[in-house]
Amino acid sequence: MIKRKSKREIELMHEAGKLLAGVHKELRKFIKPGVTTMEVEKFVEDYLAKHGATAEQKGYQGYEFATCASINDEICHGFPRDEKLNNGDIVTIDMVVNLNGALADSAWTHAVGEISDEAQKLMDVTKTSLYKGIEQAVVGNRVGDIGHAIQTYAEGEGYSVVRDFTGHGIGDGIHEDPFIPHFGEAGKGARLKEGMVITIEPMINIGEWESKMDMNNWTARTVDGSLSAQYEHTVAITKDGPLILTEQED
Repeated sequence: MIKRKSKREIELMHEAGKLLAGVHKELRKFIKPGVTTMEVEKFVEDYLAKHGATAEQKGYQGYEFATCASINDEICHGFPRDEKLNNGDIVTIDMVVNLNGALADSAWTHAVGEISDEAQKLMDVTKTSLYKGIEQAVVGNRVGDIGHAIQTYAEGEGYSVVRDFTGHGIGDGIHEDPFIPHFGEAGKGARLKEGMVITIEPMINIGEWESKMDMNNWTARTVDGSLSAQYEHTVAITKDGPLILTEQED
Protein backbone atom coordinates (compact mmCIF):
# COMPACT_ATOMS: atom_id res chain seq x y z
CA MET A 1 0.00 0.00 0.00
CA ILE A 2 1.29 3.44 -0.93
CA LYS A 3 1.19 5.85 2.01
CA ARG A 4 0.75 9.59 1.51
CA LYS A 5 2.18 11.97 4.06
CA SER A 6 0.63 15.04 5.63
CA LYS A 7 2.21 18.46 5.26
CA ARG A 8 3.46 18.20 8.85
CA GLU A 9 5.00 14.78 8.26
CA ILE A 10 6.82 16.10 5.21
CA GLU A 11 8.08 19.08 7.22
CA LEU A 12 9.53 16.72 9.84
CA MET A 13 11.15 14.56 7.15
CA HIS A 14 12.57 17.73 5.63
CA GLU A 15 14.27 18.54 8.95
CA ALA A 16 15.78 15.05 8.96
CA GLY A 17 16.82 15.59 5.37
CA LYS A 18 18.55 18.88 6.13
CA LEU A 19 20.54 17.14 8.86
CA LEU A 20 21.49 14.33 6.48
CA ALA A 21 22.54 16.84 3.83
CA GLY A 22 24.76 18.46 6.46
CA VAL A 23 26.51 15.14 7.09
CA HIS A 24 27.33 14.72 3.40
CA LYS A 25 28.61 18.29 3.17
CA GLU A 26 30.96 17.63 6.10
CA LEU A 27 32.10 14.37 4.51
CA ARG A 28 33.28 16.30 1.47
CA LYS A 29 36.02 17.73 3.70
CA PHE A 30 36.58 14.59 5.79
CA ILE A 31 37.08 12.04 3.01
CA LYS A 32 40.63 12.05 1.69
CA PRO A 33 43.44 9.58 0.96
CA GLY A 34 44.49 7.67 4.07
CA VAL A 35 41.10 7.91 5.79
CA THR A 36 39.28 4.61 6.37
CA THR A 37 35.57 4.06 5.86
CA MET A 38 35.41 2.86 9.46
CA GLU A 39 36.58 6.35 10.42
CA VAL A 40 33.81 7.72 8.20
CA GLU A 41 31.39 5.46 10.07
CA LYS A 42 32.49 6.88 13.43
CA PHE A 43 32.37 10.45 12.11
CA VAL A 44 28.77 9.96 10.98
CA GLU A 45 27.64 8.33 14.22
CA ASP A 46 29.22 11.12 16.26
CA TYR A 47 27.69 13.80 14.03
CA LEU A 48 24.21 12.30 14.32
CA ALA A 49 24.47 11.90 18.10
CA LYS A 50 25.61 15.52 18.45
CA HIS A 51 22.50 16.63 16.55
CA GLY A 52 20.03 14.39 18.37
CA ALA A 53 19.57 11.89 15.55
CA THR A 54 20.22 8.19 15.04
CA ALA A 55 21.19 5.95 12.14
CA GLU A 56 18.01 4.12 11.14
CA GLN A 57 19.71 1.44 9.07
CA LYS A 58 21.88 0.24 11.96
CA GLY A 59 20.29 -3.05 12.98
CA TYR A 60 17.97 -3.11 9.95
CA GLN A 61 17.64 -6.78 8.95
CA GLY A 62 20.83 -7.44 10.90
CA TYR A 63 22.93 -4.74 9.23
CA GLU A 64 25.59 -3.68 11.75
CA PHE A 65 26.58 -0.20 10.62
CA ALA A 66 25.29 3.36 10.47
CA THR A 67 26.57 3.78 6.91
CA CYS A 68 27.10 1.85 3.73
CA ALA A 69 30.50 2.61 2.22
CA SER A 70 30.90 1.31 -1.34
CA ILE A 71 34.31 1.72 -2.97
CA ASN A 72 35.08 1.72 -6.72
CA ASP A 73 33.42 -1.41 -8.21
CA GLU A 74 31.06 -1.87 -5.24
CA ILE A 75 27.57 -0.83 -6.32
CA CYS A 76 25.92 -0.59 -2.91
CA HIS A 77 25.85 -1.88 0.69
CA GLY A 78 29.61 -1.94 1.15
CA PHE A 79 30.67 -2.48 4.76
CA PRO A 80 32.76 0.17 6.52
CA ARG A 81 36.27 -1.22 7.06
CA ASP A 82 39.77 -0.38 8.31
CA GLU A 83 41.26 -0.39 4.80
CA LYS A 84 42.60 3.08 3.91
CA LEU A 85 41.13 4.92 0.97
CA ASN A 86 43.63 5.58 -1.81
CA ASN A 87 44.13 8.61 -4.00
CA GLY A 88 41.94 8.12 -7.08
CA ASP A 89 39.25 6.01 -5.36
CA ILE A 90 35.59 6.91 -5.42
CA VAL A 91 33.40 5.98 -2.45
CA THR A 92 29.64 6.14 -2.06
CA ILE A 93 28.37 6.84 1.46
CA ASP A 94 24.71 5.92 1.99
CA MET A 95 22.73 6.42 5.19
CA VAL A 96 19.23 6.78 6.63
CA VAL A 97 18.76 9.36 9.38
CA ASN A 98 16.06 9.23 12.05
CA LEU A 99 15.39 12.63 13.63
CA ASN A 100 12.57 12.59 16.17
CA GLY A 101 10.92 9.68 14.35
CA ALA A 102 11.14 11.20 10.87
CA LEU A 103 13.34 9.49 8.26
CA ALA A 104 15.47 10.73 5.37
CA ASP A 105 17.70 8.69 3.04
CA SER A 106 20.55 9.87 0.84
CA ALA A 107 23.67 8.49 -0.83
CA TRP A 108 26.51 10.49 -2.35
CA THR A 109 29.62 9.47 -4.25
CA HIS A 110 32.77 11.24 -3.07
CA ALA A 111 36.09 11.60 -4.86
CA VAL A 112 39.16 10.56 -2.86
CA GLY A 113 41.95 12.99 -3.71
CA GLU A 114 42.64 13.38 -7.42
CA ILE A 115 40.52 11.03 -9.51
CA SER A 116 40.67 10.06 -13.18
CA ASP A 117 38.70 11.82 -15.88
CA GLU A 118 36.86 8.52 -16.39
CA ALA A 119 35.75 8.42 -12.74
CA GLN A 120 34.81 12.10 -12.75
CA LYS A 121 32.63 11.72 -15.83
CA LEU A 122 30.88 8.72 -14.29
CA MET A 123 30.12 10.76 -11.17
CA ASP A 124 28.89 13.71 -13.24
CA VAL A 125 26.60 11.56 -15.39
CA THR A 126 25.22 9.70 -12.37
CA LYS A 127 24.45 12.92 -10.51
CA THR A 128 22.81 14.44 -13.56
CA SER A 129 20.73 11.29 -14.05
CA LEU A 130 19.42 11.67 -10.49
CA TYR A 131 18.15 15.16 -11.26
CA LYS A 132 16.72 14.03 -14.61
CA GLY A 133 14.66 11.54 -12.62
CA ILE A 134 13.63 14.11 -10.03
CA GLU A 135 12.30 16.37 -12.79
CA GLN A 136 9.71 13.67 -13.55
CA ALA A 137 8.57 13.36 -9.91
CA VAL A 138 5.45 15.45 -10.35
CA VAL A 139 1.79 14.90 -9.58
CA GLY A 140 0.12 12.94 -12.38
CA ASN A 141 3.25 11.31 -13.77
CA ARG A 142 3.98 7.64 -13.28
CA VAL A 143 6.89 5.81 -11.70
CA GLY A 144 8.03 4.70 -15.14
CA ASP A 145 8.57 8.30 -16.18
CA ILE A 146 11.31 8.61 -13.56
CA GLY A 147 13.14 5.46 -14.61
CA HIS A 148 12.76 6.21 -18.32
CA ALA A 149 14.34 9.65 -17.91
CA ILE A 150 17.29 8.22 -15.98
CA GLN A 151 17.86 5.31 -18.36
CA THR A 152 17.56 7.40 -21.51
CA TYR A 153 20.10 9.92 -20.28
CA ALA A 154 22.62 7.49 -18.74
CA GLU A 155 22.59 5.04 -21.63
CA GLY A 156 22.79 7.93 -24.06
CA GLU A 157 26.07 8.87 -22.37
CA GLY A 158 27.37 5.33 -22.82
CA TYR A 159 26.78 3.97 -19.31
CA SER A 160 24.59 1.20 -17.90
CA VAL A 161 21.87 1.40 -15.25
CA VAL A 162 21.82 -1.13 -12.41
CA ARG A 163 18.50 -3.00 -12.36
CA ASP A 164 18.87 -5.15 -9.24
CA PHE A 165 18.37 -2.28 -6.77
CA THR A 166 15.74 0.46 -6.84
CA GLY A 167 14.46 3.52 -5.07
CA HIS A 168 11.42 3.23 -2.83
CA GLY A 169 8.84 4.94 -0.73
CA ILE A 170 9.95 6.04 2.74
CA GLY A 171 8.09 7.17 5.84
CA ASP A 172 7.23 4.97 8.81
CA GLY A 173 9.95 2.57 7.63
CA ILE A 174 13.00 2.67 5.42
CA HIS A 175 11.34 0.81 2.54
CA GLU A 176 7.72 1.36 1.56
CA ASP A 177 5.74 1.11 -1.66
CA PRO A 178 6.16 2.08 -4.41
CA PHE A 179 9.51 0.81 -5.61
CA ILE A 180 11.21 3.19 -8.05
CA PRO A 181 13.23 1.46 -10.80
CA HIS A 182 15.85 3.59 -12.54
CA PHE A 183 14.93 2.15 -15.92
CA GLY A 184 11.68 1.41 -17.73
CA GLU A 185 8.92 2.76 -19.91
CA ALA A 186 7.39 6.19 -19.67
CA GLY A 187 3.73 6.17 -18.73
CA LYS A 188 3.94 2.86 -16.85
CA GLY A 189 3.73 2.04 -13.16
CA ALA A 190 2.05 3.64 -10.16
CA ARG A 191 0.75 7.18 -10.57
CA LEU A 192 2.51 9.84 -8.50
CA LYS A 193 0.21 11.69 -6.10
CA GLU A 194 0.60 14.63 -3.77
CA GLY A 195 1.94 13.55 -0.39
CA MET A 196 4.02 10.62 -1.60
CA VAL A 197 7.65 10.61 -0.43
CA ILE A 198 10.13 8.50 -2.38
CA THR A 199 13.83 7.97 -2.87
CA ILE A 200 15.42 8.25 -6.29
CA GLU A 201 18.89 6.68 -6.23
CA PRO A 202 20.35 5.65 -9.59
CA MET A 203 23.39 3.37 -9.55
CA ILE A 204 25.30 3.79 -12.80
CA ASN A 205 28.16 1.60 -14.08
CA ILE A 206 30.89 2.23 -16.62
CA GLY A 207 30.60 -1.37 -17.79
CA GLU A 208 27.82 -3.95 -17.63
CA TRP A 209 24.72 -3.32 -15.48
CA GLU A 210 24.69 -6.75 -13.81
CA SER A 211 25.78 -7.16 -10.20
CA LYS A 212 27.25 -9.97 -8.13
CA MET A 213 26.99 -10.44 -4.37
CA ASP A 214 29.91 -10.72 -1.96
CA MET A 215 30.04 -13.55 0.56
CA ASN A 216 28.70 -11.22 3.26
CA ASN A 217 25.33 -11.33 1.41
CA TRP A 218 25.08 -7.53 1.53
CA THR A 219 27.67 -5.95 -0.73
CA ALA A 220 26.88 -5.86 -4.45
CA ARG A 221 29.58 -5.11 -7.01
CA THR A 222 29.89 -4.93 -10.78
CA VAL A 223 30.38 -8.26 -12.55
CA ASP A 224 33.22 -6.90 -14.69
CA GLY A 225 35.08 -4.87 -12.05
CA SER A 226 34.10 -1.55 -13.60
CA LEU A 227 33.47 1.56 -11.52
CA SER A 228 30.00 2.29 -10.16
CA ALA A 229 28.58 5.52 -8.73
CA GLN A 230 25.35 6.40 -6.93
CA TYR A 231 23.53 9.57 -5.93
CA GLU A 232 20.29 9.54 -3.95
CA HIS A 233 17.77 12.07 -2.68
CA THR A 234 14.59 11.75 -0.68
CA VAL A 235 11.87 13.60 -2.62
CA ALA A 236 8.34 14.67 -1.66
CA ILE A 237 5.68 14.89 -4.38
CA THR A 238 3.89 18.21 -3.92
CA LYS A 239 1.36 20.22 -5.90
CA ASP A 240 4.17 22.69 -6.63
CA GLY A 241 6.55 20.05 -7.98
CA PRO A 242 9.23 17.80 -6.47
CA LEU A 243 10.60 18.94 -3.11
CA ILE A 244 14.09 17.55 -2.46
CA LEU A 245 14.22 16.88 1.27
CA THR A 246 17.95 16.04 1.29
CA GLU A 247 19.24 18.81 -0.99
CA GLN A 248 22.82 19.80 -0.21
CA GLU A 249 22.88 23.10 -2.07
CA ASP A 250 22.83 26.20 0.13
